[in-house]
Amino acid sequence: MVSALVAACSVAATAWIAVQTTSGAIKQEQGQNLTADARIYNTLLGYAAAHPTWDGVDGTVRELARQSGRRIALTTQQRAPLADSAARSAPPALPPQASAIVDPLAVDTALSRTVEGTGSTSERVDPRAVGPFRLPAAERTALRHTAERYAACLSRIGIAADVVHGPSGRPRVQLVGTDPDRVQDERCVSDRLDAPTPTERKALDALDGLANACLKRQNRSGIRLNPDLSWDDGTRSRAAAGVMAREIPTPVPAVRTGEDDRATASCVDTARREQLSSYVASPALLFIGTQDSTTVPGFDLSPENTAKIAGAAALVLALTVGATVLAGSRLVRPLRALTGAAQRMRDGADSAPVLVSADNEIGRLAAAFNDMADHRARLEAQRKVMVSDVAHELRTPLSNIRGWLEAAQDGLAEPDPAFIASLHTEAVQLQHIIDDLQDLAAADAGALRLHPEPVRVDEVLAQVAAAHQGRAETAGVALVAEADAPAALWADPVRLRQAIGNLVSNAVRHTPPGGRVTLRAHAAAVPDGEVREVVIEVADTGGGIPAEHLPYVFDRFWRAEKSRSRRTGGSGLGLAIVRKLVEGHGGSVGVTSTEGKGSVFTLRLPAARPADAEAGAGGTDGDGRRAPAGPDATATRI
Repeated sequence: MVSALVAACSVAATAWIAVQTTSGAIKQEQGQNLTADARIYNTLLGYAAAHPTWDGVDGTVRELARQSGRRIALTTQQRAPLADSAARSAPPALPPQASAIVDPLAVDTALSRTVEGTGSTSERVDPRAVGPFRLPAAERTALRHTAERYAACLSRIGIAADVVHGPSGRPRVQLVGTDPDRVQDERCVSDRLDAPTPTERKALDALDGLANACLKRQNRSGIRLNPDLSWDDGTRSRAAAGVMAREIPTPVPAVRTGEDDRATASCVDTARREQLSSYVASPALLFIGTQDSTTVPGFDLSPENTAKIAGAAALVLALTVGATVLAGSRLVRPLRALTGAAQRMRDGADSAPVLVSADNEIGRLAAAFNDMADHRARLEAQRKVMVSDVAHELRTPLSNIRGWLEAAQDGLAEPDPAFIASLHTEAVQLQHIIDDLQDLAAADAGALRLHPEPVRVDEVLAQVAAAHQGRAETAGVALVAEADAPAALWADPVRLRQAIGNLVSNAVRHTPPGGRVTLRAHAAAVPDGEVREVVIEVADTGGGIPAEHLPYVFDRFWRAEKSRSRRTGGSGLGLAIVRKLVEGHGGSVGVTSTEGKGSVFTLRLPAARPADAEAGAGGTDGDGRRAPAGPDATATRI
């Protein structure tokens, strides 16, 4: 069910993405087609605005067809052919509906585009249709020189300006990023540039006559048009909004509010059309299509196509469901095996290893689970062994104490000093085992606190040697402490003495009379000469440890001889405590041994840094240890 739902969602998402992508592609294609159509229409509209007839338009039509890859045809409004890029003996028939009507006096605003330098095509008369306003060469040259001098004057006072030419040939000065108010205050004057030329005055007079005739028919007062096609009605000037006198655009009639203004604007527009009608080409029908057909290609989603899409979607859905079910079954099978193994482990039963069949995420999960199960089994076995060893270690001194007390209770033993001393020895042994277990438990739980401070290693070795000197003399063993240099450690002095003392006690116990136990220390320097580590060695001349036993000497309750007496063999926890204490200081411990010659236990501890030495000026804590000084000095927990 879940697989089918996932498959359905996947197909739905894929279909939605495909639809969105296709829609975007269609819109993009349609936009490109519309842009191409607008470019074709605008080019032909400009040709009509600049020529009184369509004669000679064939070259323009063929060039547009070559650039767009489309068929372009022009006909009169009676559908008489004017130009056709597909002209041959029997060209394809034209469609009943034209793409547009090319008429510079009635522009199609849906296809028109803004042409740089000709004004806005929001008006129905194409701004490139200038007719009698087109300037002759002499007037263009004179105005151009005037405009260039004006632009140069503006440049000298720091105003950037360009000279641009309109469709009529009249130049105008276009300011670049300058506030118009600043130009009004400058001294560069261009009255000659603003004044109409004789050609423009003649055209304006003719336009005045046509506009006033229209107004007269409506019983309205006449007007006089300015070069920017604003007008004066005798009381005030009606100027087109947003037009500056110095930047005379191609004539665009003003559209005013109010009944009089609307009537005047309408008459001016009508007069312009009448004046320009003999200067522009007559309206023509424009047809745009493919090279081999008469329509622009589109997209038709018929019922048959809809059925095909639905069938394809259903097929994809079925295939996806089948593939998902197959993949899901292969995925669920090893997960079920892992679940069963975990449940058996929870119930305390021995869990058989899960079969690892592939090197993928599930296979790696199964391998990790098998490793975890093996590790858990080893920990459980170690726990059982430890419980047995702890019980065995505690049973011996307790049995001895109980036996001596029962003997005294039955009158078989006298509570003399020797009796009390024996009980005290057993109690001390029991206390020693309990203390060792407590230290190990605290270390395992991270609750064994260290109070590090700078410690001189030679002083620590001397203190440990002095503490064990009496036991060594009793055993007939020479105990010597040596130090190459007064190196400093960053360590807890109490715990460090405890670790070294355990090694010394162990060495003295396993060294025969006449032997020797040596404590020595030296600094280990790196190639740059800086002391990073201090090495402490405890060497004895005892019987040594067999090579096969060396990996286990630091394990808890380990003894090379299981039958060895607790009095001679210890509890088996001393070396385990040594390892925990040294690791808590950030160091390491190791051992080398040769049978018949003795063993060397090596402690590697980090040397004290100069900052550590400065921080060691604090006092002692409640246990007699020196408390770390400085704001950042804290006790370390292991």
